[in-house]
Amino acid sequence: MDTLSYKTISANKATADKKWVVIDATDQVLGRLASRVALILRGKNKALYTPHADCGDNVIIINAAKVRLTGNKMTDKQYVRHTGYPGGQRFSTPEELMAKKPTAVVQNAIKGMLPKTRLGADLFRNLYVYEGAEHPHEAQKPKTITLNEI
Repeated sequence: MDTLSYKTISANKATADKKWVVIDATDQVLGRLASRVALILRGKNKALYTPHADCGDNVIIINAAKVRLTGNKMTDKQYVRHTGYPGGQRFSTPEELMAKKPTAVVQNAIKGMLPKTRLGADLFRNLYVYEGAEHPHEAQKPKTITLNEI
């Protein structure tokens, strides 16, 4: 029996087939969008998925300011951060956060769905979020996909 034919193929950063994809966030529900984008960033939609390697695609999200939250989450949901000083706990709603930085709500949702490790930090660097329809990555020839295609 030839054992060489049974070798497990494991992708790594050099052999991963990384592509560029564009996703339009207009009228997309935030959680569903974030879970699908996290899946693409991890590379779980590929046959050669490897849990310990960055084999996911680079994702460009456009129109992030037009993302939708269901129910009363726009006013009731709270993001918590801490300044580092005693009594420095600060709260903000998605409505307030989108007024200051429209891409922050989408970035927080996706970051929360990635691993809390060094690999997760590397995967998050493959995400590019823009509030409008324009992005500076035309040279990479990104492929436009819808969430239903994944």
